[in-house]
Amino acid sequence: MAANGTGLPMARKPLAKIVTDDKQGNGMCHDDSAKGVKAQTIDELHFLQKKRSAPTTPLEGNQGAFASLPDDERRRQQLQSISASLASLTRGTGPKVVRGDPAAKSSQAVEHVAHRHHHHVGAPAISVSDDSSLKFTHVLYNLSPAELYEQAVKYEKGSFITSSGALATLSGAKTGRSPRDKRVVMDDTTQNELWWGRGSPNIEMDEHTFLVNRERAVDYLNSLDKVFVNDQFLNWDPQNRIKVRIVSARAYHSLFMHNMCIRPTDEELENFGTPDFTIYNAGQFPCNRYTHYMTSSTSIDLNLARKEMVILGTQYAGEMKKGLFSVMHYLMPKRQILSLHSGCNMGIDGDVALFFGLSGTGKTTLSTDHNRYLIGDDEHCWSDYGVSNIEGGCYAKCIDLSREKEPDIWNAIKFGTVLENVVFDEHIREVEYGDKSVTENTRAAYPIEYIPNAKLPCIGPHPKNVILLACDAFGVLPPVSKLNLAQTMYHFISGYTALVAGTEDGIKEPTATFSACFGAAFIMLHPTKYAAMLAEKMQKHGATGWLVNTGWSGGSYGSGNRIKLAYTRKIIDAIHSGSLLNATYEKIDVFGLEIPTEIEGVPSEILRPENTWGDKKAYKNTLLKLGCLFKNNFETFTNYKIGKDTKLTQEILAAGPNF
Repeated sequence: MAANGTGLPMARKPLAKIVTDDKQGNGMCHDDSAKGVKAQTIDELHFLQKKRSAPTTPLEGNQGAFASLPDDERRRQQLQSISASLASLTRGTGPKVVRGDPAAKSSQAVEHVAHRHHHHVGAPAISVSDDSSLKFTHVLYNLSPAELYEQAVKYEKGSFITSSGALATLSGAKTGRSPRDKRVVMDDTTQNELWWGRGSPNIEMDEHTFLVNRERAVDYLNSLDKVFVNDQFLNWDPQNRIKVRIVSARAYHSLFMHNMCIRPTDEELENFGTPDFTIYNAGQFPCNRYTHYMTSSTSIDLNLARKEMVILGTQYAGEMKKGLFSVMHYLMPKRQILSLHSGCNMGIDGDVALFFGLSGTGKTTLSTDHNRYLIGDDEHCWSDYGVSNIEGGCYAKCIDLSREKEPDIWNAIKFGTVLENVVFDEHIREVEYGDKSVTENTRAAYPIEYIPNAKLPCIGPHPKNVILLACDAFGVLPPVSKLNLAQTMYHFISGYTALVAGTEDGIKEPTATFSACFGAAFIMLHPTKYAAMLAEKMQKHGATGWLVNTGWSGGSYGSGNRIKLAYTRKIIDAIHSGSLLNATYEKIDVFGLEIPTEIEGVPSEILRPENTWGDKKAYKNTLLKLGCLFKNNFETFTNYKIGKDTKLTQEILAAGPNF
């Protein structure tokens, strides 16, 4: 129902936040990897970050298994669990761990601190034969944003509070993900389950090498005076929630994950128990480049059997977020739950839409709609109960961010938000979002409740529409097409968009980019498995597939014009309302897509691309060129059998370009 009980608000006025009860119990294209910065030292990087200026005038959860334990015993068991997470493989035991900041209080003072979450609790006696027995590892456990601000500003060079209240920080030399340094342990199970080989993001490593890197990371973390530990959740679906533990050396990383994962209540935290998955983020420390399988000083390693992830040689926080997303891409399909790299919103009447699209296609812009509730902006699950957001926050690009174009993101950048690698005025601390001195991949990470229209909890019913977004710089795809199931699977597996001249060095004309399932860098299984699950769920719950081109019309990039955002919004509105289902359709050549002849508020002549091109021969040649690119890309998947026979595979192939 409407927040005010009177139906939809006036156009583009934000809805009130709602809270509902849960009653139902090489395909590595288009990632956010970025070139390293040119700075050679942290001082140089810090200099780039600040721009000099002249001074100016002035839930209540269920009772857990440990609920009946005394507080001291529960905290002792909690510290035992953290000690076990930090256990060395060679010693077989973990360090002595205590709560509190060693720089703030002595061990004796920590024992008497009155704050609820900072009691010093004696760790279990551990007998070890080396010097690690002579020191404590202080655990800063699930600190609040305010406490993490203090830690970052005091101890992490390059961390500052901006004028909006957000924490600006630096990720070091790596300002984007390093997909070529990501490794997955191949064992007897994963060898047969995961997608390996051509086009796959999964680069193998063996168990021994993983353990070498794990030992290196754990030993580094244990050598520190203090480590940050976050115990949090993934997936808002309470029946399929995953417990994760993140052990890191930086307050920046702890605050980032505080924002991006689902934050437990005090009661849930007290009864957290053993995590389902653990991240060891030792990103300040490099891997040994002479270790087998290493190609640089960076290594991001997943071991699905051990339920662990190790990060060495990169401090870019997005590695943690996307590493956990890869884990969910493995775990959820085992439960017959589809994991999706998509945006998701819900109308006032409960109609849910999924938005798939690579960078630059408008996924964030179109899924953020003031007339609809935001379930999530990036990662979701589709189960037998409906959709649920995997995350507890948003990770938005903020290069060239403006209050006018993206007011929700702009207003979300406040106290508690992490700003990565931005440039700001040294005196007044105002961020200059257009400045790319450090990197173009500037980011903001904030809790989802910072968005006014967020739906809490972040769950919804089964989707009614599945919208695939493509920015076609060739200018030959229609502004909107209705897809049958086979076409939806074909275009979902293809994951197409196009780069335009100027977006990357050396690109002089439109360049097709394909990323399977619109997120090839993160998927673990073969793309056709996710596609088959998507088709099954769409068919079961009556969802309709749509292909929406947010790119060019009337010619390719450089000669045609980009389709106006106002027209695309009208198209999306017609999909949401259901009116587009009742339109009259006609079929176009080559791709065999069905296009509507009329949409209210959209000029009819642009709905059929051929009509907008002055040179019809050039249109035909460009259309065939794009069709060939689709066919060439899909060769990776043609020999893969889906289901018990090849019928479904043949249906998907037939749904592609035909000429």
